[in-house]
Amino acid sequence: MSVFTTKAGAVAGRRAIRDPGVVVLRGIPYAAPPFGAERFRAPLPAAPWDGVRDCASFGAVAPQSAELPGAPVWSPGDEDILNLNVWTPAGDGGALPVLVWIHGGAYVFGSSAQPDFDGTFLAGHGVVVVTLNYRLGFEGFGHVPAVDGEEACPDNRGLLDQIAALRWVRDNIASFGGDPGRVTVAGQSSGATSVACLMAMDGARGLFLRAIAHSAVNACATPESAARTTAEVAAAADVPATYAGLASATPQALVEASDRVAEGYRRDPGSGHRHYDPAIYGPVAGVAGLPADPLTARAAGASREVDLMVCHTVEEYWLLDAVGSCAQITTERQLAAFASDHRLPPSLLDDYRALMPGAPVNEIYLAVYGDLMFGEYSSRLAESHARAGGRAHLARFVRRRDGQGKPVRAWHCADIPFAFGTLEDEDIHFLVGGSPGAADRELAGRMAQAWAAFAATGDPGWQHVGSVTGDAVRIWDTLPDTFPESGDSRWDDFRGPWRTAGLPLLTP
Repeated sequence: MSVFTTKAGAVAGRRAIRDPGVVVLRGIPYAAPPFGAERFRAPLPAAPWDGVRDCASFGAVAPQSAELPGAPVWSPGDEDILNLNVWTPAGDGGALPVLVWIHGGAYVFGSSAQPDFDGTFLAGHGVVVVTLNYRLGFEGFGHVPAVDGEEACPDNRGLLDQIAALRWVRDNIASFGGDPGRVTVAGQSSGATSVACLMAMDGARGLFLRAIAHSAVNACATPESAARTTAEVAAAADVPATYAGLASATPQALVEASDRVAEGYRRDPGSGHRHYDPAIYGPVAGVAGLPADPLTARAAGASREVDLMVCHTVEEYWLLDAVGSCAQITTERQLAAFASDHRLPPSLLDDYRALMPGAPVNEIYLAVYGDLMFGEYSSRLAESHARAGGRAHLARFVRRRDGQGKPVRAWHCADIPFAFGTLEDEDIHFLVGGSPGAADRELAGRMAQAWAAFAATGDPGWQHVGSVTGDAVRIWDTLPDTFPESGDSRWDDFRGPWRTAGLPLLTP
């Protein structure tokens, strides 16, 4: 065992099975359990301990109903959920760059213990990797009405947990060989939007130097929409929409009530934009701690000193379609209703039909929806950051053939096992289309090296947006690296007809 000292006490880790040159520690508490009297409150420091804490196993995960392959599930009664994991190169002794990973899962599911987030491969590239759990669902993102005579419960408690983890990194990571002055915060999907929100929060200022956002999702709640969601969840849980009423409901009851509310939207085609992918929670913008949504904050120059790297896949919503979590749109009438519900100009559908001649209605829908929620939003994040004086790099994951030449989808989540180098794990073969080939492993090496280089220097290996020598967008594929120019037809396919559409932001 290898022993390290933190401010709360000593912790012991073990050599990673996949790479004995890496030491891994799991389940280190970075904050106190957020239940009991501390439920719906900002996180508090973890209690110190005596002796050496054995960190061989992952800690408890946040309340949720999901059961993900290869990952632990939540059980009622699990409360010590604010924990993190560290992978560090053994015996390096230097001040290495640090990458802090925030998992996705629509703000209602997922954990740092998912097999695709094993940090061994990345740590082997000279990076100290930290992954963390944070409050999800109503516990983390539900609006709790103010209590007469008491301090209001903060919104965005899940984001406050992430800030607490980043503070733990600042205060402790040097003991694990990491440089607290070179921290990169990274995430995917709702984790990527969390990263974008952290860049807009004063409470996170100075806690990280760089940021990576893969498949950031276009959705922040307004205070009004968050209050409506609370009313719906409270009604489904059969409790008053008050602090006392919500606190009287168990975490399991609020998980089940949230699932019922989401399922109601899923079954109701007349329920507006939530019907198509009923994610009912998200960061609440326009409140204390998060005064503006990420795009507005970027345009105003928030965190312009932070280097930003943004990526998305080119077939994001095909995964959501495959697992049945988004609506099935198969007729022109349904497609027109989808466009109306999302306030899209009618000409946009014609533009996509021209880009995808002969494609069935469902594929037109998936392409438009993926670009609306992920693709265009990613480009806007990078471009607005650059226009405000920050440095941003763009990439797109386009792998449509695996390392053995078989067709696969470049869909949501397919890119992350490449950056983490976890392709061999059978639990994630569904995401990447099966067992990897040599070209897949080579792509994983290139992506991990780009992440490591960005964490170390801010330069992932290609030009930044607005560079005087010309913009370039890294195209991740099993083919050699490609930087398509604006006249390249493939580049036109990737960016879609969104540049002048003036599309609105959506709220959960």
